[in-house]
Amino acid sequence: MSFNIATTGLSAITQQMNAISNNIANSGTVGYKSMRAEFAALYAESAPLGVGVSNVSQSISVAGSIAGTGRNLDLAIGGSGFFVVRDSSGANTYTRAGYFGTDSNGYLVNNIGGKLQGYPVGADGKLQTGTVSDLQMNAGGLPAKSTSQLEFVANFDAREEAKPATPAFDPDNNDTFNKSYTSQVYDSLGREHTVTQYFVKTGENSWTAHYVVDGDKANATSENLTFDTNGILTSPTAPVSINAAIAGAEDLDISINYSGTSQYGSDFNVSKNNADGYTAGEKNGQQIDEDGMVYATYSNGQRLLQGQLVLAHFTNPDGLKSTDGTAWEQTTASGDALLGVPGSGLYGSVKPGALESSNVDMTSELVGLMSAQRNYQANTKVISTNDQMMTALFQAL
Repeated sequence: MSFNIATTGLSAITQQMNAISNNIANSGTVGYKSMRAEFAALYAESAPLGVGVSNVSQSISVAGSIAGTGRNLDLAIGGSGFFVVRDSSGANTYTRAGYFGTDSNGYLVNNIGGKLQGYPVGADGKLQTGTVSDLQMNAGGLPAKSTSQLEFVANFDAREEAKPATPAFDPDNNDTFNKSYTSQVYDSLGREHTVTQYFVKTGENSWTAHYVVDGDKANATSENLTFDTNGILTSPTAPVSINAAIAGAEDLDISINYSGTSQYGSDFNVSKNNADGYTAGEKNGQQIDEDGMVYATYSNGQRLLQGQLVLAHFTNPDGLKSTDGTAWEQTTASGDALLGVPGSGLYGSVKPGALESSNVDMTSELVGLMSAQRNYQANTKVISTNDQMMTALFQAL
């Protein structure tokens, strides 16, 4: 019986050493979770039979450290959750290893070809949050977009003197206006144009904005701006529309929104001057934000939404079934995958340009290896001693 008990010890410790060796070998593997052999005593009723390994578990819920890589499609998860990846057979696996890139068709894939899952965008450029599918990058260029909106927020200096009615406003005469500001806009061909606003104080809390496109003062238009006694803009309450004919392109039709503009006794200051529209651009990269939004980036400085990756959460992540040490499948023990977007609820945020290191503690593993070696030697000693006792017994007969 001692032979059998010691043999079970050798078998169990061999499995333990295999787990420790695998941990040490994968100490540099991104997203790897350390393994542990869990021992259990074996009995037949009250008779001891030795020891066995009841389970080899992984510390799936224990995160590794996050290290920056500088590569924009390397991703780590700060907090809980798993990337959802679909393999060639259509099965979903879950991983913390954030090696991602693009294949020849523009799909976001990991280092073994699995496709990253998320919400795609529709033809209107909006997220389709009811659908989870493979995320794909648009490989084409970005056509030019005509400017249609200009958000303009400024403070007008209440200390300025009102300009007399004569001489009339003239953009070439600095004495006929108080301040001016020029914004860059684009036509439908992506060509640059200028919209210059000339602000004339006409009375207490009253101003007039004159709009000149590309310096063509003959076609200038204007709008009155009024403020209350607290310096808050009261008129116009809706965006101001300006139009200009452009040779060879569609007419410019721009809405200027003054919401947030004020009049206080301090210097004229423009705090927002945001115009949409841009020239054409070629795709030159991709970018993923902390909320999982995926963008294609272009040479004109613009970026276009391509989708949003989703994360999976499990009620019992330690119940997942390992497929290769860095990827897992759901089981009845783990529960079904609950999908959500990064940074919301139970889901961690995405850290672009970084990877999650293995959670292996090398010091603990080496100490465990030495302990396992001593236990192995102890069990071999039991077998050796038992053999000597049996030999002595046979010789005595």
